[in-house]
Amino acid sequence: MRKKKQYPILENVEIIDFAAEGMAIAKHEGKVIFVSHVCPGDVVDLQITRKKNAYMEGRVVKMVSESPNRVTPFCEHFGVCGGCKWQHVPYEMQIAYKQRQVKDNLERIGKVELPEFMPILGSRQTQYYRNKLEFTFSNKRWMTYEELDASQGVEVETNGLGFHIPKLFDKVLDIKKCYLQEEFSNQVRLDVKNFALMNSLTFFDLRNKGGLLRNLIIRTASTGEKMLIVVFYEKKMEQINLLMEHLKNTFPEITSLLYVINQKANDTIMDQEVVVYAGKDFIEEEMEGLKFKVGPKSFYQTNSLQAYELYKVVRDFANFTGEELVYDLYTGTGTIANFIARSCKKVIGIEYVPEAIEDAKENATLNGLKNTLFFAGDMKDILTQEFINQHGSPDVIITDPPRAGMHEDVINTILFATPKRIVYVSCNPATQARDLALLDEKYKVMKVQPVDMFPHTHHVENVVLLEKR
Repeated sequence: MRKKKQYPILENVEIIDFAAEGMAIAKHEGKVIFVSHVCPGDVVDLQITRKKNAYMEGRVVKMVSESPNRVTPFCEHFGVCGGCKWQHVPYEMQIAYKQRQVKDNLERIGKVELPEFMPILGSRQTQYYRNKLEFTFSNKRWMTYEELDASQGVEVETNGLGFHIPKLFDKVLDIKKCYLQEEFSNQVRLDVKNFALMNSLTFFDLRNKGGLLRNLIIRTASTGEKMLIVVFYEKKMEQINLLMEHLKNTFPEITSLLYVINQKANDTIMDQEVVVYAGKDFIEEEMEGLKFKVGPKSFYQTNSLQAYELYKVVRDFANFTGEELVYDLYTGTGTIANFIARSCKKVIGIEYVPEAIEDAKENATLNGLKNTLFFAGDMKDILTQEFINQHGSPDVIITDPPRAGMHEDVINTILFATPKRIVYVSCNPATQARDLALLDEKYKVMKVQPVDMFPHTHHVENVVLLEKR
């Protein structure tokens, strides 16, 4: 077997800036080195792990001196867990970089005329801000080097319940405490794990596909309602009922207690039957008096409080008079469409996922909204010139596409529709910049508002207002 090439250790290397995907950068002999879990101003010894013609990658083997900007990470799992990778970076510095990231992308990729950017909207909550988390059971949990050293000759617990280790599908880090979701989430997860161990319920074997317990999904709402979904692999009803009854009795605050038996190769439950064990089959979110039913398969923005701030920006940019026909593209479960419906004449929402459109229709009915219309199908197939001729040319188009951005056919149809204004919401400023360049022939960028939805990560949302030239 050929030995893996050993690259050198570089000493006293200064970290000089942040880069894409949450990495930071250093330079050595004119070549960029990408490094994780460091902060500009750190001086480190680096083990080079990968060499390419244009760049290198490295990992820290020694912290020589810490940056004056660095703060102490608040989570014991920092550095091993794949989440919250920027805990060591002050929040003000995180959002300043996200603002710069948006600006760099729009200038460098978009190459369009831009206004002065509005200051990024930071998240009021930087911990416990998520309303949904999914945990994985594993009978061969990931063990840190320290644990491996300490376990020599000692029997250790190999079952774990937590998050996947980045880039390792069969490795799960057992989570003691997570700062992403309210404390109820930690209580339930630890209780389920303890009950399973006490009652010899088997944890999932990710490689060989076996075991009873597979996933645990926890959803919470700003209304106080709580949903728990236990995903089982093996159909052992006596053991399933034992755990579900325990949860029902131990956590009476759970308003929607559900389970799924998933024997597929992948973890998604979108194509699986969800069984209601106790309570309702949904929880209810609320925003400005509007109610939104969130089911086990529903998409809902995972930072509820900041989603409200984002939607207010969208509504403000759209500048409704009450007479507008609005097209809401990639509408999802119709949250934006229903949120703006009271401010305009009519909203037409389009989304690829049929189940999401059913949620959108149900939420419109729930709120007594009679001026919404929803269509399911591939955006480039539904949003055509014929569709616009049939339903009318929109005054405003709101678009919130996936990370890949908009298909060129969709952009061409928007150009054909010639709305007065386009409000473009994006979770990927790079593809948003590409699309802005394609819209530039007829539209001018008037406002840019970055919004931070995910503190301690590199992810950023951005809202752009375009007006017809």
